[in-house]
Amino acid sequence: MRAMIAFAFLGTLLVAYAPARPPEGEKSHGSVLELLGQSKLTLADGIRQAAKSPGAAISAKFELDHSGELSLSVYTAAMGLAAGAEQNVLKELSGSPESAPWKPKTEVFEDVPHVSRAAQQLTLMTLSPFSLLDILERAQKKHPGAIYSITPVLRGRKALFVVLVSSEGKSVELDFDLTTGEAVGPPGR
Repeated sequence: MRAMIAFAFLGTLLVAYAPARPPEGEKSHGSVLELLGQSKLTLADGIRQAAKSPGAAISAKFELDHSGELSLSVYTAAMGLAAGAEQNVLKELSGSPESAPWKPKTEVFEDVPHVSRAAQQLTLMTLSPFSLLDILERAQKKHPGAIYSITPVLRGRKALFVVLVSSEGKSVELDFDLTTGEAVGPPGR
């Protein structure tokens, strides 16, 4: 039992200081941008569908699945933000966004890296008065383009929403303070 707790704690620390996005030029990052035009759904559409009450969306992104195809992924806390990670069901809904309606598969997290990442995201979301959709609306007003990722993160002891936008074939990062919802910048800092 102590070993499992130690691994979970270590996983949380690793997730807390992991980069919020792939480095520029990483192949999968560029491939996601290239494939975004094939999606019939927006990130907001996926969040709305995945966050059925009392559940709450805690992060969302377009990514490549294991076969290199475009996938829409939304992490959720099934019991909502009022229940802590230990009492919650942390899971991912993911599937192809290339046809509507979206028919995601559900994976309940059991491995340490996913549980740690989702637990941290749940904790950060409980601290924020804003939902992912609130921040997406602010990001869309700030920068045109297709939003393809939103994640609550800790960066340099600051709690942020990191929003990635595809604009003219390039990725633009917008950061928003988790508690005020205000844009902080420059992007990525």
